[in-house]
Amino acid sequence: MFSEEPKGLQRFFPILNWLPRYNRVKLRHDLIAGLVMAALAIPQALGYAAVAGVPVQVGLYTLPAALLAYAIFGSSKLLVVGPVSTVSLLSGSLVSQISGGDVNRAVALTSAIALFAGVFLVLAGLARIGWVAEFLSEPIVNGFVVGLVVLVIVGVVPQLLGSPSVKGGVGQIQQSAAILKTIYLFKWPTVIASILSIIFVFGGQALTRKIPWSLLLVAGAAAASAIFNLHSVFDIAVVGRIPSGVSGLHLPPIAMGDILHLIIGGLAVGLIGLAEGLAAARLFSQNQKTRLDSNQELIAHGMVDIASGLFGGMGAAGSLSKTGAADRAGSRGQMTGIIAAAIAIVTLLAAAPLLSPLPSCVLAVIVINAVWNLVHVQSFMSYRRVRLNDFYAALFAFGGVLLLGPLYGLLLAVGTALLGLIYRSSKVEVDVLGKIPGEKAAWGSVDDHPERLTPPGVLLLRLNAPLFWVNASDAADRVVRLVNTHQDTRVVVLDLAATNQLDVSAARHLETLVKVIRSRGMDIHVVLIFDQARRVLGEIGVFDLLGHDHVWHAASAAVRAARIESAESPESIDQSWYYTSHSTDPDPAEIPAIIE
Repeated sequence: MFSEEPKGLQRFFPILNWLPRYNRVKLRHDLIAGLVMAALAIPQALGYAAVAGVPVQVGLYTLPAALLAYAIFGSSKLLVVGPVSTVSLLSGSLVSQISGGDVNRAVALTSAIALFAGVFLVLAGLARIGWVAEFLSEPIVNGFVVGLVVLVIVGVVPQLLGSPSVKGGVGQIQQSAAILKTIYLFKWPTVIASILSIIFVFGGQALTRKIPWSLLLVAGAAAASAIFNLHSVFDIAVVGRIPSGVSGLHLPPIAMGDILHLIIGGLAVGLIGLAEGLAAARLFSQNQKTRLDSNQELIAHGMVDIASGLFGGMGAAGSLSKTGAADRAGSRGQMTGIIAAAIAIVTLLAAAPLLSPLPSCVLAVIVINAVWNLVHVQSFMSYRRVRLNDFYAALFAFGGVLLLGPLYGLLLAVGTALLGLIYRSSKVEVDVLGKIPGEKAAWGSVDDHPERLTPPGVLLLRLNAPLFWVNASDAADRVVRLVNTHQDTRVVVLDLAATNQLDVSAARHLETLVKVIRSRGMDIHVVLIFDQARRVLGEIGVFDLLGHDHVWHAASAAVRAARIESAESPESIDQSWYYTSHSTDPDPAEIPAIIE
């Protein structure tokens, strides 16, 4: 059973619903889950900040603001929010194109993008238009994310090798070309440290995922760097000074010339974050049998981004990996997030300066580890096997990111998907239906099914997509062509079950089709017209032309009427098609209905 839907202020502030009734017995479980989640989230926040092209403390600023905001506004009991790979990848790629290498400007732009993304999501939640995120199909998102992963991995190669950082173009080809020019300047100590770090974190996770290998790597590498003075002795680059303390509440400085970039970036970051967050929230809400309010989730994700932006953080979203870790650790609700937020604040106040000696190559390994699991080659193979159009959509998104950069690659992929949707909607297939043997009153396409027989003199046609102004003319032409190829047709039965709404233009084309069929000495019946479509056809006058006795709720009833109409007399109706189309003896009660 799903929980009852909250009302009043509790609907917009779910914390008012669960916090007063919080059972202290759950505190032990939530405390353990909060510690486990913080151990996972803190090193990831450092890595995702590097992915976003900002100092590592920005990731730490994001964690408590995001977790507390979601605990107040979120409708999911278990969802854990924070910096995530997809949002960080996109944000960093967008900021790098307009920051000009200025770190302070990059921080301001990153927080501003989060702020804009949050405002858009809150407005969308209040307007109840969360369905917009559905335009980002799974193949597009996967292709887009894999393209971003390639960009990120290529981008951290200089840190892994200890070679000078470079500034390439917006795409992977330009960036790779810039890196190749300086790759020969690598440093052996940095390369060795990178290899050891990769072996430690990836090898450890291969053994068991119950140990926070990333956290151990960060703590161990920072300690080793401080003890052995790796920066001075071996010339290994380090993260550098990390200020202690929590960022204060402030608006990021925004230049008027950046507004357009921030609007586009905010929309993109908001949509990508929402798509990932809703997927995780829906999954765990189903597991917990709790009600998920999609529009409230829009508001909650928006407030998460707004809080992050106002406290100097970056865009955040619901995380499937962190939510899964909290669930496995025994989380009982959003108190887990509040505890993890408190641990993040303590880290900022007391432990942040201890991370200053952390080697940059180790942070690069954390980044690669964080994004590596986003590459799902098997998904591409699945798309290719199941539906080539989805495979091409994923490849298009992937190639667009590599060639044009993330923003224009995303816009190109979504635009292409919308064009494909419009094109598919404009092409309506019209199937000829026949009686399915062994099933009473069941009809199916005769294509590749020779055992399905059509009633003599009656052509039963089904439109397999909704009829609207773009495809109505083409659909009418297809009907006429099928009528021309079935020269023995005396009555056409048109199944409109796929059309639940009808516009004036489509209704006019349907009216013309009726006139064309009638002008050829044939009659036409229609089946399954829904209320809205029925009202439009009535207002246009199509029912007056067609006749109300030519409108049916079931195909079998329409075919019976058409059979009577197509025959010279009821007794002349050939019943052999009926007997042949049944693998068993027909229902005796149904036979008279054909001729009565």
